[in-house]
Amino acid sequence: MKKYDLLRSGNSIIRVLEVQGDRVLVIDCIKRTMPVWVDATELESCSKCTSVELFEVTGVTPSDVDALDADQRKVMYERYTMIAPILSFVADDRMRSRLICSAAEEHEVSKQTIRSYLCLYLAYMDVTALAPRRREDDRSLTQDEKNMRWALNKFFYTTKKQSLMTAYTMMLKEKYCNALGVLAEEYPSYYQFRYFYRKTKNMQNFYISRDGLKNYQRNNRPLTGEGVQEFAPAVGTGMLDATVCDIYLVNDTGSLVGRPILTACVDAYSGLCCGYSLSWEGGVYSLRGLMLNIIADKVGWCEKFGISIQKEDWDCDMLPAMFVTDMGSEYTSGNFEQIAELGVKVVNLPSYRPELKGLVEKFFDLIQDSYKKYLKGKGVIEPDYQERGAHDYRKDACLTMADFEKIVLHCIIYYNSQRIVESFPYTENMIAAQVKPYASQIWNWGKSQIGANLIGIGKIELMLTLLPRTMGKFSRSGLKVNKLRYHCEGYTEQYLSGGNVTVAYNPENVTSVWVLEDGTYTEFSIIESRFEGKDLTAVQELQTSQRDIAKGAARDNLQAQINLAQHIEAIVGSGTGRGDVHMKNIRSTRRREQTKNHRDYMKEGMSHE
Repeated sequence: MKKYDLLRSGNSIIRVLEVQGDRVLVIDCIKRTMPVWVDATELESCSKCTSVELFEVTGVTPSDVDALDADQRKVMYERYTMIAPILSFVADDRMRSRLICSAAEEHEVSKQTIRSYLCLYLAYMDVTALAPRRREDDRSLTQDEKNMRWALNKFFYTTKKQSLMTAYTMMLKEKYCNALGVLAEEYPSYYQFRYFYRKTKNMQNFYISRDGLKNYQRNNRPLTGEGVQEFAPAVGTGMLDATVCDIYLVNDTGSLVGRPILTACVDAYSGLCCGYSLSWEGGVYSLRGLMLNIIADKVGWCEKFGISIQKEDWDCDMLPAMFVTDMGSEYTSGNFEQIAELGVKVVNLPSYRPELKGLVEKFFDLIQDSYKKYLKGKGVIEPDYQERGAHDYRKDACLTMADFEKIVLHCIIYYNSQRIVESFPYTENMIAAQVKPYASQIWNWGKSQIGANLIGIGKIELMLTLLPRTMGKFSRSGLKVNKLRYHCEGYTEQYLSGGNVTVAYNPENVTSVWVLEDGTYTEFSIIESRFEGKDLTAVQELQTSQRDIAKGAARDNLQAQINLAQHIEAIVGSGTGRGDVHMKNIRSTRRREQTKNHRDYMKEGMSHE
């Protein structure tokens, strides 16, 4: 008697699961009840049994994995995953019961379901026994059809993108040729193979298997949702993104600089551009500029560029309470996510889901389309710029960043206050209020409605929240941050007690840092005045240079110490022995020596003139 043997006793068929001396763990393969321990003597009268007999008695025949469809394989492996941790402890009743309870709770099914799957697998010792049966009205596939499905799965539905004819040829080679490669007398025709393919074709499976899941999510997935209306039923959901503008710019001296980066926040409800940042740097730097622009007074901002607008044309000076971003590193960084401390929720969208922030994607298209037609030959990039032999548009650049920002600002004002929003889903209240189909008007109306979710915040608090943070350490020499020392009145106890604290710092100016305690920022000033006004990179370079100089002089210092020791030893060694020291009349001896060694420095000084 060996492990996994099948034994027959009358109408019962049992399987041996474990043998421990005179005890044997068995399961009834017909009743499929939980395994039990029995004495080996009770099984002496049982006869050997085969799997075929078990299949005939139970009417269940485990299939070949390749013969199962995708749904059956999915369910089969899901069920096996539920019971896999239990299989190693089938012989331990207590541990088995504990794992069954744990699996039922984890997968949110009943314990009896877990027991059923476990007994079914142990009875047949075949994972395909866990696969759900096909509906009775489904016609069983013929052997030729099974071969066709196998060939399609193996050769056609793959990223190699083989043709249908290639898959058919490979099927004949693998399934209808003998060992010498000679084709059999009977085999399916190509037309039968193509008919089976067309009859069983699944477009989702076709796109995913040949192009990959990411490409399917981006280009082929059905777009049946309401888009932004699902999570932006009111004003206060800002969509963030950045793009490289399709234009080359120069500096004030006429030297080519490159293409600027436009970062923007668009309200998902109204489509209003809440703010923008135009710069040469992306990442967290551009996000800080964007956040400042969102809460800025737009009338005053436009006046800086000589542009006059009415407040209702761009009435946004508060932060949206929710930001929707992609998985860009600048949005998932700790610095930006600190904005949640102000009550803002940051939602990072999954990859390849641009339609979930389609408004900001469309914003970039509309803004660039607005200026490109007027700036042809001024450095604007045309669609053929990457083609071989295309014109070098860098040579056409003539606008500076200041000029281009004025243009972009005019385009944004038009986008907000004059562009007709044709597809906005008007409500009865909006129609009754005669809200004009402009993003600014929809925004202004939405701000007055229940559910508008905006947060008022000051510039200083916003910038302090977005600053990078590190750990500072109190010591007697002050607060040490980034290897620099800072101080502030009223922190004597902390200097003496020591300890760590969270500190916000500005990499562009190390003059001050801010200690964050209980949501409050306390400014500390730098102690070493030579670093005032410098950025952190310059300070670190200066400190590194100083260490390098000191390190370079270390050998000379050691040599000097050695020379000093030699000189002192030589002087001491050249002195004659003084004998015993006389300890009497020390004061008179000191006066005699003073008189003996007294010098008239004035006389000496005058004699050298």
